[in-house]
Amino acid sequence: MSDRLPGFFEGTEMPTTGWWDTLWPDPAAVLRAVGLQKDMDAVDLCCGDGSFTLPMAKVARHVLAVDIDRQFLELARHRLKLAGVMNCDFVEGDAYDLDNLASRPVDFVFMANVFHGVPDRLRLIQAVHRTLKSAGRFAIVNWHQRLREETVILGEPRGPKTELRMSPEQTIQSVEAGELRFAELVELPPYHYGVVFERVPS
Repeated sequence: MSDRLPGFFEGTEMPTTGWWDTLWPDPAAVLRAVGLQKDMDAVDLCCGDGSFTLPMAKVARHVLAVDIDRQFLELARHRLKLAGVMNCDFVEGDAYDLDNLASRPVDFVFMANVFHGVPDRLRLIQAVHRTLKSAGRFAIVNWHQRLREETVILGEPRGPKTELRMSPEQTIQSVEAGELRFAELVELPPYHYGVVFERVPS
């Protein structure tokens, strides 16, 4: 797309609310499945319009919501304001600069539906590694490596192009190259999986 901001990752546009809510009717359950726990300091990396940010902030002690798109951040900010949730800071910035955007190390970094489009995955993982506390966790939610024609929501194929999709094994290999240790793989029906990684305690 010619109007995409510099730094946007490929195939990661924010979808329309209708099918997104159909795909993720219970985002809080997704967050629980990938390890978000009460009183964590957390990051919603590439947060979009805040669909996961709000349920994250209802559990975590504090959330940093990061996105490169100012309009998405304003939507996320408005979503949390309407819900009366105040324990979240919103930062416009590049995911590669996460360790500079975060004011302190965190327990948990969450990234949903974005990792497949990251051109320099090692650079991103290294930034996440520097942001995590010792034994902190990084959770990635990814589309399964299926034909796009097979991932149908509300009667239409959805999600990134088939060639962008990654298997769990590819995701694990990419992240472990950045010195985060694979911890857990969870299925997130109907079309996603979650992979959780841990920063090895120093």
